Amino acid sequence: MKIALIQTSLAWENPTENRSHLAQKITGFMEDVDLIVLPEMFSSGFTMNQKMVAETMDGETVSWLQHLAKAKDCAITGSLVIKENEKYYNRLVFIFPDGEIKTYDKRHLFTLAGENKIYTAGTEKLIIEYKGFKICPLICYDLRFPVFSRNVENYDLLLYVANWPKPRVNAWDILLKARAVENMCYAVGVNRVGTDNNNLEYVGHSQAVDFLGNYILEPQEADGVFIVDIDKEKMLETRQKLAFLEDKDDFKIRNA
Repeated sequence: MKIALIQTSLAWENPTENRSHLAQKITGFMEDVDLIVLPEMFSSGFTMNQKMVAETMDGETVSWLQHLAKAKDCAITGSLVIKENEKYYNRLVFIFPDGEIKTYDKRHLFTLAGENKIYTAGTEKLIIEYKGFKICPLICYDLRFPVFSRNVENYDLLLYVANWPKPRVNAWDILLKARAVENMCYAVGVNRVGTDNNNLEYVGHSQAVDFLGNYILEPQEADGVFIVDIDKEKMLETRQKLAFLEDKDDFKIRNA
């Protein structure tokens, strides 16, 4: 599977400008890919001003993603602020080339920023089957909680979209490798760059790690599009040879 990681700055609480900027990046590369990954809250930046930027699932940004997925003949994913039944969600949408949509609502809300007071937490893990891969998409702070992401579904790829700031970027690098190694899967993380209106600086470090913790794409700090190719057969051969997942613990997750 060929994946394009879009690492870029984001205009604060301006979905129109962000759509225009991201469209230029997405239409600007000619290489055929299977999946395009955008950062967390790609239409607004990581804002707690949810009423300013919230959209619905039949709103402009989701429709825009469907149009792009069809035009590029690939899947596209990232998270944005969605209002549904008078609640607000930090929701990842996964758009298939034919316009079909799968969604995941961020489970672990970032209490340090008060995200838990603004948004409603998700409860369901999502596993997406696409192009022969089983994909588990998660959002930013989820990376710190290994139990929820534990590979009990035999997925092939962990996918993290984030707004992860510079002061804690070392943890981002460490934990992405840890999640890949402990789950014997590929891990791809897409972060933003630039400075937001809360004066938080982001240095990216979008990257791809294989099932043994080796870099396929080392952490990147520049604004740009980075393309990686992952090989499922090589991963399955290693899993069969080492059989680490066969010794994993059994457990149940209890929703709060």
